[in-house]
Amino acid sequence: MKFNPETYHIPDESMKPFIDDGEIWDFLDQAEPTAENVRKVIEKSLSKQRLSLADTAVLLRTEEPDLIEEIKQGARMLKEKVYGKRIVLFAPLYVGNYCSNNCRYCGFKASNKEAVRKTLTREELIANVKALEEHGQKRLILVFGEHRTYSPEFIAETVREVYKVKKNHGEIRRVNINAAPFDIEGFRTIGQAGIGTYQIFQETYHHETYAKCHTSGKKSDYDWRLTALDRAMEAGIDDVGIGALFGLYDWRFEVMALLRHVNHLEACYNVGPHTISFPRIQDALEYDLDDRYAVSDEEFTRLVAILRLAVPYTGLILTAREPEQVRREVLAFGCSQIDAGTKLEIGAYAENPEVDQNLTKEQFKINDDRTLNEVIDELLEADYIPSFCTACYRKGRTGEHFMEFSVPGFIKRFCTPNALLTLAEYIEDYASETTAEKGWRVIERNIAELGDPRYEQQVRQRIERIRQGERDLYF
Repeated sequence: MKFNPETYHIPDESMKPFIDDGEIWDFLDQAEPTAENVRKVIEKSLSKQRLSLADTAVLLRTEEPDLIEEIKQGARMLKEKVYGKRIVLFAPLYVGNYCSNNCRYCGFKASNKEAVRKTLTREELIANVKALEEHGQKRLILVFGEHRTYSPEFIAETVREVYKVKKNHGEIRRVNINAAPFDIEGFRTIGQAGIGTYQIFQETYHHETYAKCHTSGKKSDYDWRLTALDRAMEAGIDDVGIGALFGLYDWRFEVMALLRHVNHLEACYNVGPHTISFPRIQDALEYDLDDRYAVSDEEFTRLVAILRLAVPYTGLILTAREPEQVRREVLAFGCSQIDAGTKLEIGAYAENPEVDQNLTKEQFKINDDRTLNEVIDELLEADYIPSFCTACYRKGRTGEHFMEFSVPGFIKRFCTPNALLTLAEYIEDYASETTAEKGWRVIERNIAELGDPRYEQQVRQRIERIRQGERDLYF
């Protein structure tokens, strides 16, 4: 079932700015983080109810260590209820880094004369996609600078080219997009290429800080960026992702603003964001900000747990910006998607697979440069189910339909079996011997826990078909 703008669009409200800095601070200032209040909020979330701004403010104002641990434990329990043990894997592919904006935290800013600018040719694009497929990647997010070169037509054609690339059993089954905001017609052009999620991050929702950080270019227009996903919805793209760059302003404010953005999308379109991202600022060439709002590891793990409780149905994306130990800890608090085998240098997957990071060619520094197999191996060791599942997108479980399954927690019914099937594919085609041994043990253990003999039989039958050479089986 696709989103119908004629049914859910509220013309007078959807395109208006909806972030009120004073309102957000009022909620935070009025919150009373008593033990009783904190536990009531956690209990509400565990019953799979969306938290209000007032509820979330209580968690954000909590400083008592024992209560913070209860918040984290609640997030662990909620993730298991809604998503089970599966962790979806993807890779970013930077297509071009020309940019007309000047963002003070970004290595690709227009004023940075040291940055090496490049846009992949068609041949280079295909070579990089093949290199990713050879390692087992099935899900990509294509990243584009904000520049006239990267028009809606260019992005749409790039998406179509990626979907065409096949290498042995390799193929890309879902192409997500991280690119500039467009008008409705531009979004419609991109959507018609069959994209998955369209991501646009506000970076910071605080108006004054936004103006200080974005000094020139189209991105300096706060409201144009804030309402971008409304235009995407109007164009029929019902699968969108939001995010904030933590470290630009107070992290508690940004969490509240993300939730306010969720509320807006739900109210105007009956569809919330498919994903929320929460990257922390990392080193970049010509980085030009102080660190007064730097987010510590402890604060970071806490904010992820709070986001999990605040929006139970939404996928939380954890990126390779974070070091291994932080990623390991935060996965338990509710993250459901991570990148692995990540390279940010344009063309590096095919041309320079072993190259060290070079900030003249990358947007920012990453802190987890392990291979896809190394990450999968660790996930299996921790009893997670690595997943390349794209079934919801391809079965039409997006937008309002996704909400119908995910809000009450029914989505887990599909996630676990489909994750097991994609893991079986990875084991057969790409895994090292030791990873394969761990993988089959995890598959067997999780099949036995499905709890329905008929469902268990269907999963086993599909896995046997995969072992016989079939691919792309899902529920």
